[in-house]
Amino acid sequence: MNNTNSTFDFAQKVALIAGGTGGLGSALATELRSRGCIVVTVSSTPNTDPNHIAADLRSPESATAVIDEVITKHGALNIVINAMGVVAFGEISATTIDTVEEVFLTNTFGHIFLMQAALSKISQGSVLVGISGVIAEQNLPGMSVYGASKSAVHSFDEALAREARKAGVRVIDARPPHTETGLASRAVAGTAPKFPRGLEPVAVAQRIITAIAKGETDLPSTAFSN
Repeated sequence: MNNTNSTFDFAQKVALIAGGTGGLGSALATELRSRGCIVVTVSSTPNTDPNHIAADLRSPESATAVIDEVITKHGALNIVINAMGVVAFGEISATTIDTVEEVFLTNTFGHIFLMQAALSKISQGSVLVGISGVIAEQNLPGMSVYGASKSAVHSFDEALAREARKAGVRVIDARPPHTETGLASRAVAGTAPKFPRGLEPVAVAQRIITAIAKGETDLPSTAFSN
C-alpha cells in the first residue's frame, strides 16, 4: 500500500537497526547511511563501532534501555528496524522445548519488546519496520516453529500499525522471500533443506528503504519481485 502524499526525508534522521551487524541488517545500515541517516546498530555481541550497542533485546528492560540510550545520545529516534532473528529446522516431533523458547524469545518476544519500547518514545512522523518474511504468508513443514514465530510478528505488526497510527507513527511489515543472509547456515537446531538461490540482501534492503521513503505501509512477498 502506498501513501502518495507522504515522503520521508532521511537527512540527519536517527535510525536504530536491531540485528544491524547481520547480513540484512548490515545492508540496511549501509543504505540508510548513504541517504544521510545516523545509524545505530544493536546486537547481542560487542562491536568496535561507536554507534553499536551490545544488548539482549529478548529482555523488555534491555529493549527500553537501548531506546533510551539512542535518544539520550542523539536527541531523537526516527526509524526503528528489527532485522534480528534465529531459525530452526526439523519436524515438531523432534523439536525440543528449549528450541521453541529460543526461537520465540528472539523472533517474537524480542520484536514485541523493541516495538513497545520504541513506540512510547518516538515522535510523530517516525517509522517502525518489522521483517516477518514470506514464511508468515505460508508456513512450511520442517519450519513450523520458525514460521509460527514469524506469523506472530506479522499479526502483531498489523495491530501495531493501527495503534501507532493514532500517534502519527507508521508501521511497515516486510515479508521478503528467502534472502541470502546466511541465517539458514546458523540454525539453532536442525539442518536447512536445500533452498533455491535467494534474493541478495542489498536488493531487499533497498526495497525496504524505498518503502520508508515512499510512505508504504505493507510489503508482501510480491513487492520484492523486480
